[in-house]
Amino acid sequence: MSHIKQTYKDPVCGMEVSSETAAGQSNYNGKTYYFCSKADKDAFDRNPDVYVVKTIKEPMPH
Repeated sequence: MSHIKQTYKDPVCGMEVSSETAAGQSNYNGKTYYFCSKADKDAFDRNPDVYVVKTIKEPMPH
């Protein structure tokens, strides 16, 4: 039986990381973000709005 790990997109570089292997994490506006490197976490922590906007997708028109 295989165990599928959930992955998250690093909002700074776009790399897929798991919570177990992430180099760091930050909470912002009630959501947890995971990072592949300390540098990405530091960049996010300095200005999270820049990176949160990149991760929000526009809704599809009906």
